Amino acid sequence: MGKQETEMLKGTLEGIVLAILSGRSAYGYEITSWLRDQGFSDIAEGTVYALLVRVEQRGLVDVEKVPSEKGPPRKVYSLNTQGREQLAEFWRTWSFLAERIEQLHRENTDNTVDTPQEED
Repeated sequence: MGKQETEMLKGTLEGIVLAILSGRSAYGYEITSWLRDQGFSDIAEGTVYALLVRVEQRGLVDVEKVPSEKGPPRKVYSLNTQGREQLAEFWRTWSFLAERIEQLHRENTDNTVDTPQEED
């Protein structure tokens, strides 16, 4: 993953994690594994855990400790009402930005294609 991709992912990772949790409850390692399976291979497990701590502190998720076959109980995260509201806001913002960026891209692509190249 390149530096620009990494920086863009940092800005959207909370929304991505909330979207994952909107479908089902999960623990940190499951979320990290799913992200990696989706092509986010460079995502650090610690990044996801730190984000989960933040969303828990902000009251966006409910946490249940469930017994683990190995080691201490796992913290299983599920999206609560406040988290669903935050996710809805993320999708509204994402749609707004994606539409504007796509429009800018089309305009730049159109201008680049239509603009004659200067000859030396």
